[in-house]
Amino acid sequence: MSAIEEEEVRGGLFKDINAEDEDQQPTVIESLCMNCYENGSTRLLLTKIPFFKEIIISSFTCPHCNWTNTEIQSAGRIQEQGVLYTLQVKTKEDMNREVVKSDGASTRIPQLDFEIPAFTQKGSLSTIEGLLERAVAGLEQDQPTRKVCVLSVHLSEFHKFEIACLELMNTSFDFYLQTIDDPSGNSFIENPFVPQKDTALTVTHYKRTPEQNAHLLLTSVLVFNTNCPECNAPANTNMKLVQIPHFKEVIIMATNCDSCGHRTNEVKSGGATEELGTRITLHVTDPSDMSRDLLKSETCSVLIPELEFEFGMAALGGKFTTLEGLLKDIKDLIVSKNPFMCGDSTTSDRAEKLELFGQKIDKIIAAEMDVHIILDDPAGNSYLQNVYAPDPDPEMKIEKYTRTFEQNEDLGLNDMKTEGYAEK
Repeated sequence: MSAIEEEEVRGGLFKDINAEDEDQQPTVIESLCMNCYENGSTRLLLTKIPFFKEIIISSFTCPHCNWTNTEIQSAGRIQEQGVLYTLQVKTKEDMNREVVKSDGASTRIPQLDFEIPAFTQKGSLSTIEGLLERAVAGLEQDQPTRKVCVLSVHLSEFHKFEIACLELMNTSFDFYLQTIDDPSGNSFIENPFVPQKDTALTVTHYKRTPEQNAHLLLTSVLVFNTNCPECNAPANTNMKLVQIPHFKEVIIMATNCDSCGHRTNEVKSGGATEELGTRITLHVTDPSDMSRDLLKSETCSVLIPELEFEFGMAALGGKFTTLEGLLKDIKDLIVSKNPFMCGDSTTSDRAEKLELFGQKIDKIIAAEMDVHIILDDPAGNSYLQNVYAPDPDPEMKIEKYTRTFEQNEDLGLNDMKTEGYAEK
């Protein structure tokens, strides 16, 4: 899908927020209440803030314990720059300005020496007044605990702060509210005078620090120019070093072409070839096994003994996906994209066998077939998620073995000189 087509699809899903639009109804999903563990309902609304961007609003209610929870998430990507909003509240109307605050945004009221740090509250769609009310409610909620644990002089300070917040909400006293500092660039304060300039609102875009990039998981993302392997148009390839838990570092490379919509990704080990090869055997017993994270290096073979199937190394290249994703890729390569399945080269017998193979792969994905999936990597650089980590996985066996001469030959290790470089 091209960038233009993708934008058209998003435009159909995300409509401008409008209380009078009867067609703009939320999607209701039954979900578990994390307070009483009974079933409640979550309402999801995909909408667009005028002069801003798309967001996802979710609201949970539980009829059993009356617990509620509301939050928002940005439906777009992290922006190129962070954003800082500084608003001078002058009138009661300013308190009604619409505010989108993301999870990673910090909120400050310099006059009260008050700050809500980033990642301490979930994203919200509210108003300036709503932010103050939420701050007061949070303090009142923990007040009984403070009466036990905190000195009375400190309780007096909390009480003074609550009074100060209430005064700000009920008077027209000028105060500077540095409401949002969002490194992701996905927060927003409404300008009610748009398209005219808002003299009370200052919006500053800035370059993120390395620490802010680390919090947003954007560290070490390298971008370099390349050409699309399908249409040869100029494209960008993103490359990032990722640490896989309970495994090692890998290099993930992804290329997206805006011209033809082609997407490709490749994974390479970030370390050296291991001293021993690795053989991972998983007994598929449940559909949830399909969601296991999987790293297949370009030197890894895939075997399914029950189907008498073996996929040689380098056939699919390096991939970081799930078990389901790997099986779908195998099915696509063997069945859907097989050149012998179409044209004059096909035979009814061959087509029938390949079609049957595809049906068996579908049964494995649905956990309707008792099979074992084996990842055999002589270089020792492949991985399958242990969902019981750090405890052993009862359905998965990991074996280390000594490579044969032929395997070392395939990896180019027999002719590799690793000693005596300093000798002349």
